[in-house]
Amino acid sequence: MAEITAALVKELREKTGAGMMDCKKALKEAAGEIEGAIDWLRTKGLAAAAKKSGRVTAEGLVGVVSEGKRAAMVEVNAETDFVARNEAFQGFVEEVAKAALTAGEDIENIKKATVASGRTVADELTHLIATIGENMSIRRARVLEVPSGVVATYIHGALKPGLGKIGVLAAIEAPSESDAIIALGRQVGMHVAATRPAALDVSSIDPESVERERTVLKEQALASGKPEAIVEKMIDGRIRKFYEEVVLLEQVWVHDGESRVKDVLSKAGVKLAGFDRYQLGEGIEKEENDFAAEVAKAAGN
Repeated sequence: MAEITAALVKELREKTGAGMMDCKKALKEAAGEIEGAIDWLRTKGLAAAAKKSGRVTAEGLVGVVSEGKRAAMVEVNAETDFVARNEAFQGFVEEVAKAALTAGEDIENIKKATVASGRTVADELTHLIATIGENMSIRRARVLEVPSGVVATYIHGALKPGLGKIGVLAAIEAPSESDAIIALGRQVGMHVAATRPAALDVSSIDPESVERERTVLKEQALASGKPEAIVEKMIDGRIRKFYEEVVLLEQVWVHDGESRVKDVLSKAGVKLAGFDRYQLGEGIEKEENDFAAEVAKAAGN
């Protein structure tokens, strides 16, 4: 039998888009002959993944997982919402989240991690694309950790524990982990999911966005014809209102409708060290297809 070299495997992968382990197996089955290996992969439905790589992936799932004082959140995309209900896809998202927990936020490092099947994340993704028949991609990952306390996770409208379309991580620094701190962390997650804050505190908000807001407010206030001194007070008041809308610690706590988030945390004796919120598909430009127009076009009208 011909030697199955790394170069041969690489060549087959480039030609077919199939995973490394599948390429190795195909070459063994074909006695090292590339064309025979391609045919073997095609019969197994494993050579089609590369053809799907250009399709838009805006559906899928957000997955979260936590372990001790560390938690990870990932977004894995597919072409259609139908795939999100596929058990194999759900299992893959869980595997990616677990990989991120140890590999960190870099997608390339996550792809090198090994999953339960023995494949790398990258090869498992290729295998899943070929099996399910849709393009898929690992879009992003976030990992938070605290020296003491808990990184709470929250999934809004979960399809199953840890999987859904909106996910939140909330890093709560506290003297120790307790049921009360875990419950508070979940409440923070629910709050973030509902309010979509842009920054943790006033100092971390983008100065340019504040200046743009101030410019708009000043033009509006000057248009009212009020004196300059009054205008400045109006602007300061509206900037405070702006902070209350976009800064997490300044927002009104959704769970009681009156307290400030910072006061709730202070009363509990904890510090919110960081947070993040993923909403499936946000920022991805989706193709809007007119089905009727497609049918008419196909019919030659």
